[in-house]
Amino acid sequence: MTEAHAIWKQNQEFQAAATSGHTIVIDGDKKAGNSPMELVLIGLCGCTGYDVVSILTKKREAFTSLEVRAEAERAAGPPTVYTDIKLVYRVGGKVSHKAVEDAVRLSEEKYCSVAAMLNKTAKIAYRIEYAEE
Repeated sequence: MTEAHAIWKQNQEFQAAATSGHTIVIDGDKKAGNSPMELVLIGLCGCTGYDVVSILTKKREAFTSLEVRAEAERAAGPPTVYTDIKLVYRVGGKVSHKAVEDAVRLSEEKYCSVAAMLNKTAKIAYRIEYAEE
């Protein structure tokens, strides 16, 4: 079981932690930390990034870097959930384009639990960029 808690500090600022024990600052005003919805996007980038690295490593692909960026639109009225998310994967190194495409697809369709949750309200699209080799 995973557990989390958030302790109010001031204004819209909270100090939060989860089972791992690492603390973060969450701030609805975005002055002292990320907003909760920004953290959702960060979670998506981390989740799918982890999957892609894991898959490419298992395939023994010689990647040297991976960056995952997300841009998202939210609903106009409450609850202002994400409705459209665009992910950009930027991969460096001498990698098979097919291996990268397969890894991204597997993450998006099968392994990334954050993407699976967000797919309930958002259309998630992605593209892959390759850094100079």
